[in-house]
Amino acid sequence: MNTRRDFIQSAIAVAGSLAVASQVAQAVEASTQGTYIPDRLVDTTGKYVLLPLPYAYDALEPVIDARTVELHYQFHHKPAVVAANKAEENLTLARESGDFTLVKHYEKELAFGLSSHILHTLYWGNLSTKGGSPKGDLLKAIEKYFGSYDKLKAHLSAATIAVEGAGWGVLGYLPASGKLMVLQCENHQKLTAWGVVPILVLDVWEHAYYLKYQNRRAEYVNNLFSIIDWDIVAARFEWAKD
Repeated sequence: MNTRRDFIQSAIAVAGSLAVASQVAQAVEASTQGTYIPDRLVDTTGKYVLLPLPYAYDALEPVIDARTVELHYQFHHKPAVVAANKAEENLTLARESGDFTLVKHYEKELAFGLSSHILHTLYWGNLSTKGGSPKGDLLKAIEKYFGSYDKLKAHLSAATIAVEGAGWGVLGYLPASGKLMVLQCENHQKLTAWGVVPILVLDVWEHAYYLKYQNRRAEYVNNLFSIIDWDIVAARFEWAKD
């Protein structure tokens, strides 16, 4: 439970100040031993880090093919981690030198790259071969705010499929109101609402599905619901409520 709490604290910090907690030694050690601890963003030094996937490249087949997972992880998520670190390094240099000529550029790079890292980390963590459906307190909250799981699924699917260009569908929790919300996210950082804690994300950048589904985004999104790990989603929800 604490491992998921650490990530969501990081996500909230990004929304407010793009600062991420760095107390992750235990998680990093566990990841090197082959134990997947989801939602970790940084190493013991505070640098953003790409953790190993929690499953083999082919584990999500037939919904997502192995080659897509490999390319997505290695050539889209990994560069985002590099970009976020580079942006922070250059902002540090700017503070030390007093030269803020490129501050606008690197602030944009940080917002884009770090948001990509956060959302991809969530995405890999909320997928598995377990399938199933929400239950317990999460299901009660879904029924309260959406009427039923089927209505949430219809809403989240429609919002995700309708994302303009590249982006994400998001199920999030807003502590200030105590509500679950469905949001669209364009690119990695646009159209989000301040303070919303993402507990489930669906990636609809074309690199997430194009090899298998081509332009059939709706088919891909609908199939994703068969490989959502609702236990992970529920754990994120429980932390966000505390």
